Amino acid sequence: MSQPTTYQNYIDGAFESARDHLEVFNPATQALLSRVPASGGEEVERALAAARRAQKGWAATPAVERAAFLHRLADTLRDNVALLARTITQEQGKVSGLAEVEVNFTADYLDYMAEWGRRIEGEIIESDRVGESIFLFRKPLGVVAGILPWNFPFFLIARKMAPALVTGNTIVIKPSEETPNNCFEFARLLDGLGLPKGVFNVVSGTGAAAGSALTSSAEVDMISFTGSVETGSRIMASAADNITKLNLELGGKAPAIVLDDADLDLAVNAIRGSRIINTGQVCNCAERVYVQRGVAAEFITRMAKAMSATRFGDPLADAAVEMGPLINRAGLDKVARMVETARREGAELITGGEIADLEAGYHYQPTVLAGCRQTMEIMQQEVFGPVLPIQIIDDLDEGIALANDCEYGLTSSIYTRSLKSAMQACRELDFGETYINRENFEAMQGFHAGVRKSGIGGADGKHGLYEYTHSHVVYLQA
Repeated sequence: MSQPTTYQNYIDGAFESARDHLEVFNPATQALLSRVPASGGEEVERALAAARRAQKGWAATPAVERAAFLHRLADTLRDNVALLARTITQEQGKVSGLAEVEVNFTADYLDYMAEWGRRIEGEIIESDRVGESIFLFRKPLGVVAGILPWNFPFFLIARKMAPALVTGNTIVIKPSEETPNNCFEFARLLDGLGLPKGVFNVVSGTGAAAGSALTSSAEVDMISFTGSVETGSRIMASAADNITKLNLELGGKAPAIVLDDADLDLAVNAIRGSRIINTGQVCNCAERVYVQRGVAAEFITRMAKAMSATRFGDPLADAAVEMGPLINRAGLDKVARMVETARREGAELITGGEIADLEAGYHYQPTVLAGCRQTMEIMQQEVFGPVLPIQIIDDLDEGIALANDCEYGLTSSIYTRSLKSAMQACRELDFGETYINRENFEAMQGFHAGVRKSGIGGADGKHGLYEYTHSHVVYLQA
C-alpha cells in the first residue's frame, strides 16, 4: 500500500509546510490517503495579504491576458485527466467515469469563462442634463474567498476561480476537509504556468478554524460558498460585521412531477440517475417524486427494478460500479436514520433500505419508498443519499402546490408530453431552475441560482460572471 501524501498550502506563489495536519480517508475503503495542513488564522491572514498585494496589478492586466492564463490552465488539466480523476475518486468516492467528466467539464468551464475576457460590458446611460454623459463601468470586487463543498470539489474550484480571475479579482480557496487533495493537485498544475504570485491561493483546514478566519476577515470583499444551509447561515453571521458580499448555494430538495402522459422510460431513467449519480449527493438532483395516480403503480414498479439493479461498491476496485460510497460515517448514519424514520411514519419500503453489507466503506443500498406524505421529514429535508421517496398526486395543480411547499428552492423538474402542462409548470413552480423532460444538470452558460433557503446570488453564464463585479457609475459633465 502506498504511503499517504503530505500536502502543503499554496500561498503567494509558493508551497508552505504546515505545523499541524488533518488526515484524509478514502470513503470506499477507509484507507488513509493524505495529510493536509490544519490551517488557522495565521495562514489565512498570509494568504489574504498576498491576494490583496496582487489584486491591483492583476486588475490592471488586460482582461484578454487574464483569460489567456485560464486557457493555459484548461489545457494543462486536460493533459492530466487520469491523475486528477483518480484523486477525486479516491477521496470522494465518485465513480471513475463521473470523475473524468468532472475534470473535463472543469477545463471546458475555464475556457468558457476565459471567453468573457473580451465580452465584459458596461453601459452608457442617457442623461437628463445637456452636455452630460453617464457611464456604468463593471469593476472587480477585490479579494474573493472561495469555500468549497466535497461533492463536486474539483469543478467548484473553477466555478469560483474562473469568473473571479477573469474579472480582475484575486482569490483564496479553502477546500473541504473531506476532499482537499484534488485542490492541491490543481495548485501543483497551476504553479509554473505564469500566474502572478498571490492571485490564486489555497489554504486547507476545518470550517471552525480556517473557514471562520476567512469569513470574518475585513480583507475579504466577497465570500462564495457552496454547502449546507446551516453553514451558510453561520457564514452570513460571520460576514455581517464587515457587510461582506455573499454568494451562497445552500442545497435543495428538488421535486420531480411525473404526470399520466409522461414518457415513463425517460422519467425513470432520469430520476434514477438523480439518485445514483454521486450516490445521490447532489443538491440539484431530484430528491422527491410526485407521480400522478394513473401511472403511479407502473412508475413505482419500474423505478424499484431500476434502482435495485444498480451495481455499487468501491469504484477503483470494480469498473462496472455505477455508484460509490457516501462521503463519511455521518452521511451514512443520516441516510439510514431518515429512511427508518420514514418507515415508522408509514412509508412503504419497496427496495433497499439498509446499510450495505460490504467489507469496508460507507455504502447504502439504492432505496425506493412509496406511500410518502408531504409532512414526512423525508419529503421536506435533504437526504443526500441514494433514496427516492414517492408521493401520489391527483393532478398537476396538486403536484405544483406540494413541490412549492418546501423551504428549499434550487431546482425542480416535470415529465409530461403536454405543452400546456409544461408551460403551467414554468409559470407556477417557484424554483431557480426547472428541467422539463430531461435530467437535472445545469449548463455552464445558464444561471444556477436558488430561492428561499437555497441561497443568495448564483453562478454560471453572464449573470454568474457579473456576481464578481461591482458597478461604478460616472457622471461626466463636458
